[in-house]
Amino acid sequence: MFMKDILYRLIDDFHERDLPELMSRDHSAKPTPGKAHVIAGMRRAGKTWYCYQYMSELLAKGLGKERLFYINFEDERLLPFSSGNFQEILDTYFRKFPSFKNKQCYLFLDEIQNIEGWDKFVRRVLDSEKLEIWVTGSSSKMLGAEIATSLRGRSRTTEIFPFSFMEFLKYHAVNIKSISRFGSQTRAALQNMVEKYLFMGGFPEIQLLDDETRHQIHRNYIDVVILRDVVERHAVSNTVALRSLIRHILAAPSTKFSINRFHNTLKSLGIACSKNDLYHFLDYLTDAFLVYPIMIHSRSHKARQVNPRKIYVVDTGLLTSVSYRMTEDRGALLENLVYMHLRRQGKMAEYYMTKSGAEVDFVVRELRNTESELIQVCWSMDDLETRRREETALKDAMKELNIKRGKIITWLDEYSVGEDLEIVPAWKWLLE
Repeated sequence: MFMKDILYRLIDDFHERDLPELMSRDHSAKPTPGKAHVIAGMRRAGKTWYCYQYMSELLAKGLGKERLFYINFEDERLLPFSSGNFQEILDTYFRKFPSFKNKQCYLFLDEIQNIEGWDKFVRRVLDSEKLEIWVTGSSSKMLGAEIATSLRGRSRTTEIFPFSFMEFLKYHAVNIKSISRFGSQTRAALQNMVEKYLFMGGFPEIQLLDDETRHQIHRNYIDVVILRDVVERHAVSNTVALRSLIRHILAAPSTKFSINRFHNTLKSLGIACSKNDLYHFLDYLTDAFLVYPIMIHSRSHKARQVNPRKIYVVDTGLLTSVSYRMTEDRGALLENLVYMHLRRQGKMAEYYMTKSGAEVDFVVRELRNTESELIQVCWSMDDLETRRREETALKDAMKELNIKRGKIITWLDEYSVGEDLEIVPAWKWLLE
């Protein structure tokens, strides 16, 4: 079948079927005239539904659906698709709807990252056609300077994550906006929901599933990332070492990770893999939005390079589904949850080691704000020695870095230490 015939069928299929029922995400789509809208994030986090949300808003304003065109580049009917086929999309669409040539239309290109030259096509269309373009992809390179440069500044990027806690509550019909105070009944309900959120995670598809099915689907997500976003995209042949690396990270999130140390572990197990390959594998997993490494906070470039990174995973539900031991290590889960909430808010985070050798989990600042905040994560402050250790580490870091504000995020504890140090439970902090 010729490509134009396949495209005709895809156009008809899209216009024939109804858009799915949606739960609107917290950050609504805000189009910018003359710019392509780049939506990036891990698979199944909700990139396509974010586009559907915008489509629904357009239809609600009275736009005819024929002025929308959506293509999923993981549809096997498009194989093999190359950069030379892009023009056929426009030719086929305007051949079918010639009167739309001079009207505002909307083109959605889903999971486009594997098609070489897509950015050149998008830039040309922005210059020559009356089309608003949305593209999605599961590669973090789509968020970087490389794509912004290739599109000559004519793009606006949005990173999509699994549900935030607020979105989780909204999905499960807990109306937080109607809550004006936190009495004992409300606190108990929110504590119950945040515990579910910690173990289930925020991927939209699994919210109403039983535990066994949820675990199976989460594991499938990871398998798809390994196969499509790492092995196929980067031509990785040493899958034994790759899977060993992923198992190690998922079994020990929120901890420091050393390539050198892990390389020695593989060697002791008889698994051949170079250090360079391990560095590449970690980069590939980061590019696929599965993991988020952070560096030590230091003015020394050398210190930032030689110190191990701490690694977080995109969703705590993945962790509890692939590693049953993680259900026991609630402190690591909570720290991972806190980091991903900071990331959702667009904040930069690094860890810090005080002069006495104590670790503070996060030095946090907003991208457009030089003022920083220190955040420590601790499951419980009940033990007096634990409380003294966590508070001392945070106060020392505040003094050394000249940072005025500090928080310790716990599971349930809540109190203040003076005016500058606040201990706050996770459920409340996630609602701020």
